[in-house]
Amino acid sequence: MDTSFLQSLGLKAENPGTTTGQHASFGDRQFLDSFSPVDGSLLGRVSLTSAAEFQQVVDTACHAFLSWRLLPAPKRGEVVRRYGEVLRRNKEALGKLVSAEMGKSLQEGYGEVQEMIDICDFAVGLSRQLYGLTMHSERPGHRMYEQWHPLGLVGIISAFNFPVAVWSWNAMIALVCGDVILWKPSEKTPLCAVACHMLLQEVLRETGVPEGVCNLVTGDRQAGIWLTSEPRIPLISATGSTAMGRAVAREVAGRLGRTILELGGNNAIIVTPSADLNLVLTGAVFGAVGTAGQRCTSTRRLIVHESIMATVREKLAHAYAQLRIGNPLDSSVHVGPLIDQDAASRYADALKQIILQGGSMLVEGGILQGDEYPGGCYVKPCIALAHPDMDIVKTETFAPILYLLSYRTLEEALAIQNAVPQGLSSAIMTNDFREAEHFLSAAGSDCGIANVNIGTSGAEIGGAFGGEKETGGGRESGSDSWKAYMRRQTNTLNYSTNLPLAQGIRFDL
Repeated sequence: MDTSFLQSLGLKAENPGTTTGQHASFGDRQFLDSFSPVDGSLLGRVSLTSAAEFQQVVDTACHAFLSWRLLPAPKRGEVVRRYGEVLRRNKEALGKLVSAEMGKSLQEGYGEVQEMIDICDFAVGLSRQLYGLTMHSERPGHRMYEQWHPLGLVGIISAFNFPVAVWSWNAMIALVCGDVILWKPSEKTPLCAVACHMLLQEVLRETGVPEGVCNLVTGDRQAGIWLTSEPRIPLISATGSTAMGRAVAREVAGRLGRTILELGGNNAIIVTPSADLNLVLTGAVFGAVGTAGQRCTSTRRLIVHESIMATVREKLAHAYAQLRIGNPLDSSVHVGPLIDQDAASRYADALKQIILQGGSMLVEGGILQGDEYPGGCYVKPCIALAHPDMDIVKTETFAPILYLLSYRTLEEALAIQNAVPQGLSSAIMTNDFREAEHFLSAAGSDCGIANVNIGTSGAEIGGAFGGEKETGGGRESGSDSWKAYMRRQTNTLNYSTNLPLAQGIRFDL
């Protein structure tokens, strides 16, 4: 693999190693090897954070917060603006690194870096809009208002599937809010984190930001436990599986901390008789196979009206036959590898369960072999004909498996869509105004994201991102998500010469 993009980011490509995710020891120092799912080649080695180093990082971050919180928010926004400029200059190299280390297509790698740039732009504007409210007091000569103050240290635990973008959603907003950040990236994509951190440190040095405002800790599950159990970190934002989210929620709640949880998704598109099938094809196919089905917003279920099922099946099968699977650094490829061989094994197990539980295959799946598909991580995107009550249909499998389900009435379709534990993203394809409005009503989709005539995948940064039920209930990115990174303070100011009490209470001396 050509790794010149690594050198352009200041990263070393040639280091000895063993297998992805395993630790290698050299003296007292441990390292994490990063292998590419593209061809199994070693990309680099990242030093692991020790327990003592973690405590030192937290100490430094706490000290940095004391001065960073006092810098005016627009000045903090200026730092974020400069980081956005650095990302623009390094978009190609960083996008290739995302594609090489995670396995998503090159276009998606570039798109992920663009998402970072976009959130920088959003955060810069936000730095001048951290609004409070004023309220009328019931007492004469009094004024009430609320304001928002920086919260403190924000711990960010990110997942492999979006190794840089989701961190930036949290980090850029937290920075303009006056917080300092501690990032624990996925052990499956550590080089992406190191590259982003190094680029940010360059900006911080140039702008005179104190050491400890932005921090990176590397490691496996143990490093995540350090973050969640640290009482000096009031907020943990964690992206990952529902099982991981439950563990994080329990630990942080036990110390009365806050969490933002972005967990599993089992997203559906409802296709009505009036739908534009060209939109359906684009939305469903990209939603199902983009990032090889490893997005939390990936389309898992396509719920199609029985009157158009035969047509939709034919068009989907034809579209899947056109998909190009291979090296994601080739810009003509639609589908790259899964993250590792364990993910491929879970995909294969899901295919067995589909048949065992009574389903059948419209488009056959399987793990791809041969010199064209090195590393054992390449799989075929597949389509299963299934029943909505099958357990496997209600389970999130992080792979390109699309379940095709039939319905008769819109109420039945909504019941099928909502009858899963997850509640992240959803969509309806319809040209019927009443169907669209019903889908968006309180009696419609129970998901945090509900779209009309677009797919489930590909959220814009301007809207709050997150879901309900086992998705965790958190919100990140746009809208008023910034409030989660700050503490609210209600203020009452008495400018009179009297001291009347609220609710008309008398206390005469």
